[in-house]
Amino acid sequence: GDSQQRSTTESCKMAFVMSALTTAMPTVGVRGNVRVAPKAPAQAVSLVGSMNGSVSLGREGVESASFGVEAGGKWFMISHGNKVARLHRPADQRKALLRNLTTDLLRYGRITTTMARAKAMRKPVEHMIQLGKDGGDHKKRQAEAYVYDKELVAALFEQAPARYADRTGGYTRIVRTLRRRGDNAEMAIIELV
Repeated sequence: GDSQQRSTTESCKMAFVMSALTTAMPTVGVRGNVRVAPKAPAQAVSLVGSMNGSVSLGREGVESASFGVEAGGKWFMISHGNKVARLHRPADQRKALLRNLTTDLLRYGRITTTMARAKAMRKPVEHMIQLGKDGGDHKKRQAEAYVYDKELVAALFEQAPARYADRTGGYTRIVRTLRRRGDNAEMAIIELV
């Protein structure tokens, strides 16, 4: 009788500890994309405290799960095979940063920035130059929608066809420089060829 009472008390403590773990641990894991087979509630309690993710009961007793990471109150999906550099910024700030860097490179011809930013901005810069080479009103509107300076776009559409007539791509060059003092970030000079 006494051992049976002790085992039920331990199981209650274990359930309490498992629920405390789920509130204290950062959430790694669950959104409602993937459907898995329903399980008994006792099994769901044991899965909630696991280290590789959490499982929640959705509607109709069916568990739902997908994989991501919650950091600082924001939910980030794991980017398997995603080749876009996030640059440690939300999407709107990242797009604005790339537009600013693209505008500055087209204006000055050469800028110094971090290697990650230089590699990320290479694609939009080359796209704008390709639009300038192709010419036409629609391409010009597309470039004006991305580059912040309309006079710069007009100059690009005048000069790009003659300057890059013999090239089918590779309009930029990235050259490594000394690392940045302070945080030792990898720096680069990106320039128009």
